[in-house]
Amino acid sequence: MTKIAIEQHGGQSPRKRPVVNYVLWTVQGLLALLFLFAGGMKLALPIEVLTKQMPLPGLFLRFIGMAEVFGAIGLILPGLLRIRQGLTPLAAAGLVIVMIGATVLTLATGGVSAAKKLHSSRRSGGSSFDLIAEAA
Repeated sequence: MTKIAIEQHGGQSPRKRPVVNYVLWTVQGLLALLFLFAGGMKLALPIEVLTKQMPLPGLFLRFIGMAEVFGAIGLILPGLLRIRQGLTPLAAAGLVIVMIGATVLTLATGGVSAAKKLHSSRRSGGSSFDLIAEAA
């Protein structure tokens, strides 16, 4: 392969590009499924159930669910249909903002300590159902 052909493909040989492409599509697909499931659950569950699990207003949780669903769609459809492919990074950036908010909320409400307690109860032979029953 000539030096000119390699430079045209961004410094990579053309044989390696499809592998990277498959890996990126797989990661995008898995992330889209994850956010589609999480957002779908926030839209499908009753507001009373959602507000018991998270200390946020019900309509705000619905908004987050819609943002997650639209973000998941935005990760896949523009590249799949080859229409306005510049929307994919915007959808990813929106999902990053949602995840930063989730991380801040988890740290602010002490959700990390609950996760550590769940992890330690599993080590000692207890199940997550025992922890939920104990919390109720």
